[in-house]
Amino acid sequence: MGGGFSQWLRSNSELYLLVDAQRRVAARYGTPAPTGPRGLRERFWRQVFAPIYRLMPWSLRRRAIAALPGSHRRDWPPAPPPVRDREPAV
Repeated sequence: MGGGFSQWLRSNSELYLLVDAQRRVAARYGTPAPTGPRGLRERFWRQVFAPIYRLMPWSLRRRAIAALPGSHRRDWPPAPPPVRDREPAV
C-alpha cells in the first residue's frame, strides 16, 4: 500500500495546490478562476488542505515531504572507493 498511497497523496496534493495557485493568480489579475469545488473530496483538498499547507512553515513542509516515500527520495548507489595516487600511466 505504501507506493500506491504515497503516489495518490502526492498527485492529489500537486493537483489541488496547482488549482489553488491558479485561483490566487486569477484573483490578483482579475481573470476567470478555476471552477469551484465539486463534492466533499474537492472541498477538502481546496478549502482545507491547500490553505493549511500554504500557512505551514517551510521547515515543517520539508519534514512532511521527507517522511513520505516518493520520487523525491532516491536510493543512490554507494560511492566508489577513493582513487589512490598511482604511478603515471605513461
